[in-house]
Amino acid sequence: MAEEVAAAMESHRHLLVQAGTGTGKSLGYLVPALLHDKRVVVATATLALQHQLVERDIPRLVEAVKGVDGVDTSHAVLKGRSNYACLHRIRNGVPDDQGTLVDVPMGSMAEKVLELRAWAEEESEAKGTGERDNAPRHTDREWRQVSVNHRECLGAAKCPFGQECFAELAREKAHRSHLIVTNHSLLAIDAIEEVPMIPDYDTVVIDEAHELTARVTQAATDELAVADVERAAKRANRWLADVDGDPIGDLESAADDLSDAIIATSPGRIDLVPEQLGEALARVRDAARGCISAFPKEGGEGDADAGRTQARGLLQEVFVNAERMASGSAADVLWLNEARDRIPARLHVAPLQVWGPMRDKLLTDKTVVFTSATLMLGGDFGAVATSLGLKPAERVLDGGSDPEGDGVLPWRGIDVGSPFDYGQQAILYVARHLPPPGRDGLGAAQLDEICELVDAAEGRTLGLFSSRRAAEAAAEVVRTRLPHLTTLAQGDAQLPELAKQFVEDPHTCLFGTLSLWQGLDVPGETCQQVIIDRIPFPRPDDPLMSARAKAADAMGRNGFMEVSATHAALLLAQGAGRLIRTTTDRGVVSVLDPRLATARYGGFLKASLPPMWTTTDPALVRKALARLAAG
Repeated sequence: MAEEVAAAMESHRHLLVQAGTGTGKSLGYLVPALLHDKRVVVATATLALQHQLVERDIPRLVEAVKGVDGVDTSHAVLKGRSNYACLHRIRNGVPDDQGTLVDVPMGSMAEKVLELRAWAEEESEAKGTGERDNAPRHTDREWRQVSVNHRECLGAAKCPFGQECFAELAREKAHRSHLIVTNHSLLAIDAIEEVPMIPDYDTVVIDEAHELTARVTQAATDELAVADVERAAKRANRWLADVDGDPIGDLESAADDLSDAIIATSPGRIDLVPEQLGEALARVRDAARGCISAFPKEGGEGDADAGRTQARGLLQEVFVNAERMASGSAADVLWLNEARDRIPARLHVAPLQVWGPMRDKLLTDKTVVFTSATLMLGGDFGAVATSLGLKPAERVLDGGSDPEGDGVLPWRGIDVGSPFDYGQQAILYVARHLPPPGRDGLGAAQLDEICELVDAAEGRTLGLFSSRRAAEAAAEVVRTRLPHLTTLAQGDAQLPELAKQFVEDPHTCLFGTLSLWQGLDVPGETCQQVIIDRIPFPRPDDPLMSARAKAADAMGRNGFMEVSATHAALLLAQGAGRLIRTTTDRGVVSVLDPRLATARYGGFLKASLPPMWTTTDPALVRKALARLAAG
C-alpha cells in the first residue's frame, strides 16, 4: 500500500485503496506522505481516527525517522473555527438576544461555562491548542457560550485578542507544516465550497473515504426556519431600529409570510416550489438583504463589535439560505421536515449530487488517495468511484496506459487484503426461512429468531437495527425471555458507557442503530455475534436519496442499484465489519432479512461483504454459537 500511495503521489494519479481492518493502513499512507516533497493533507471522518493519527501513529513515525536527512516531520491539526475556544467571547461576554454583551450566563449553565472559561485561560497561558476535544466535559449548548463560528468571528485584524487566538495559531502552525490532519467537512468547505481554510497542498489522503460523499453533502446542506428569521431580526434591531424605511419591520413581516407558507406546504420533498412558498422565500431574501445594506458602517473596536458582527452574520445566513431555496435550482433538492415534539418545521436544501463539484474542484486540481475498509461494493470499485467523481472508464489497469482525452482523470484501485481469514473465522447466516421484513417493525418470527440466536450465544451479541423503535422492541423481548442475560439498548446511557458495559461482561447484548453500525470497536469474546434485522436500504420517503434515485432513472440508469442498493451495501459491510476485529476473533453475522438470499440484488450486497462462510441453516448456526460460547 505504501508503495502504491507513493507512486500515486509521484505520478499525480488518483488511487483507491481498500484496506481491511488490522492492515495498518494509516502507516501505509503516512510513510509516503512524510517522504513526499510537497505538503500533504490527511482528512478523516471521525474524531477517533484523528486522535489515533495525532496521538499515536504520527508521533511514532516522527520518532522512527528522527535524524534522517531530508524528511520534514512537521505536522499540524486543523479544525473548523467553532472547535476552538474564542478568547474574545470568554473575556468580553456573549451577545444576548438584543446583541448586548453579557458577562456570565444565567441559570444552570453558569457553573459549567465558568469552568470552560477557566480551562481556556489555562490553555492560553500554557500555549495549548484550546481545542474542544481537550476541554472539560460539556454539552453543545455550553460550548457555544465559549466559541464562535466563522460568521460570528471578528477576524484577527479587528479582534483585540487576535494575536493569541487559538484558531489563528492553529492556522499559522498549519502554514508551517508539511503534514496537515483535518476532517472531511473542513476539506469540503475549503475545496468544494471554495472558502479558504487549508494552506495550499499537493495531495490529499482521504481516510474513511466511504463516508466522504455523505460528509460533503452535509457540509453543503442549508436549513431555514421561521425562528431563524425572527432571531436575525431581533438581533439586528439594536443597530437598525432607527434606520429609515423600517428594514426590521420588513424582515418580521417576511417571517410571518414564511410561517403561513410553511403551514400551507406538505412535509417531504418539494419538486416544484409552490407559488406561496416561493414568494415568501423571495420576501425573506429581499428583506434580509435590505437589513444588511442598512447596517451602519463599523465604528472602531469595542465590546459592541462582537454583537454587531454576530447580528450581521445571522442576517447573512438567512439571506444566503433564502436565496438558494428561492432559486429552485435543478442542482438542489428542497424539502420540508414535519414539526414534532416541539421542534418546528424546517426547510432543508442539499445538492442533488456531489460527484460533479468533487471532480471539478478537488480531483481536477489535486492528487487524491481514497482509502477505507469498504470501497469495493458489489465486488468492484466502480460504484464508489462514480460517487466520488471518478468514472469507471478512466481506470488504469495493470499493464495499461493512462487513458487519453479531455477531462480524463486516471485512477487506479487496489485491494491490499486483510490479515483475517474470514472463511475460517466467520459465518454469514441468512435467515432465509423468515418472512420478508414489513413496514410495522419486527414481527413475531423475527423476535423469536433473535431470542434463539442470543440464547445460543449466551449474550455476546451486538444487534444492529434499522430503527430505534426496532432496537428497543428487541431489547424488551430479550430482557423478558432471557432475564439471566444483560440486555442494553442505545439510549439507556451514553454510548461510551454502554460500550464499556458490553465489553466488561460477555453475557451481555447491546442493541442499537446507525452509530453502532460504524462507530464501535469491540474485539474478543465480548462480540461473537452481530445481528442485522434488515437490509439497511434508505427510507422510501428520504427526500435526498429518493431524488437521487429518480435523477439516475431519468438519465437511463438504475436508480435503485445506484443509490439504494449501494447505500445498503456500504452499511451492511460496515455493520458486518464489527464482528472480526483481530486475528483471533470468531463469530457469526446473522442477517434476518431473507432478501439477501432470495432477491436479485442479493448477490451485489453479498459481494460487498467480507468473504465469510455462508449458510441458511438455523440449527447449524445455533450449534456454532453454542460451541463458541462454551469456549
